[in-house]
Amino acid sequence: MSLFHSLSIWLTFISCSDGIPWTQEKLQHRAVTLTQDEIRTALSHTDLDQMWQRDLRPLLVTRYPGSAGSQAVQDHIRTTLGSLGAGWEVTEDRFVSQTPYGPLPFTNLIATLNPSANRRLVLACHYDSKYYPPQWHGREFQGATDSAVPCAMMLELARALDEELKAQRSSSPDLTLQLLFFDGEEALFQWTSTDSLYGSRHLAQKMGTTPHPAGATDTNQLHGIDLFVLLDLIGAPSPRFGNQFPSTTPWLTRLQSVEQRLHSMNQLVEHPNSVHYFWPDQLVGHVQDDHIPFLNRGVRVLHLIPSPFPSVWHTFDDNEQNLDRAAIQNLNKILQIFVLEYLNARPTIPSNPQNVLLTSQRTLHL
Repeated sequence: MSLFHSLSIWLTFISCSDGIPWTQEKLQHRAVTLTQDEIRTALSHTDLDQMWQRDLRPLLVTRYPGSAGSQAVQDHIRTTLGSLGAGWEVTEDRFVSQTPYGPLPFTNLIATLNPSANRRLVLACHYDSKYYPPQWHGREFQGATDSAVPCAMMLELARALDEELKAQRSSSPDLTLQLLFFDGEEALFQWTSTDSLYGSRHLAQKMGTTPHPAGATDTNQLHGIDLFVLLDLIGAPSPRFGNQFPSTTPWLTRLQSVEQRLHSMNQLVEHPNSVHYFWPDQLVGHVQDDHIPFLNRGVRVLHLIPSPFPSVWHTFDDNEQNLDRAAIQNLNKILQIFVLEYLNARPTIPSNPQNVLLTSQRTLHL
């Protein structure tokens, strides 16, 4: 071995050993690009019909903070994630906050794949539904796009990618996936800085004062968030996701790339060449949502909320009947591949890939 070669190896070792702080690794993170066979393998386990029955319909209930429906949804989320083999740790952030209707209880749910990992890719949504006063009794606000569908999508992702996430937990101990289910996103009376975002405001403050990793004196749980991906108002036809934050444009572009690749593989349904969901070059205005308390504390945000909002937003027509199955199925697949690629998690291709191809083809026919 030449002296020059030995010196190069030594310098590489020093560079890796004395590299950038772990809190800055997110800025240099690179996602893998799955092969077509790996994509087919990953998507062979996702099933829109099963998601609809198992996860979406149980969420289509009145679920404002403190209601019986809210408790039922919490129980469903905990039970679903607890049944998976990847080994999710599900914790609660319970608190009481003053509201226009007096003090009310709130509960955020935090599901972490590997709590010992320093860095987290975060997917988030709110599970509460908008509260309507008693005079509306007899009409149940389902809040299907707002935000039952995003919650169901996150549960389906965890279930469909169970084996891949289980393997990733072992192979990449420093990077993990975290799911946040917020309570109290909706204003209970009228949107103000104090009557809205109850859950996310509380959790962002709590995470900002909780040492991470355990025992740290100068870093907290917010430092551990690589990217905060918030899903909201999803489920209407032909969504368009514009760019709110230039700092995370590369990741919105990545979603655009996943959409294009799945389209070219005929993995998307009712998705002609003219349809595009992700528009990284289209700047849109900021929207008040659960990302704000995290954004204000320096967390990098990717806000997946369509522009314009669905026409059924905050109406009693935001129900199951007005959901677009094709768009939901397509976004499920895009998000699942995005997550695997971000986590550098490559599915294991079975010995008979033809079985995967047949399974994948069956999912294309709703």
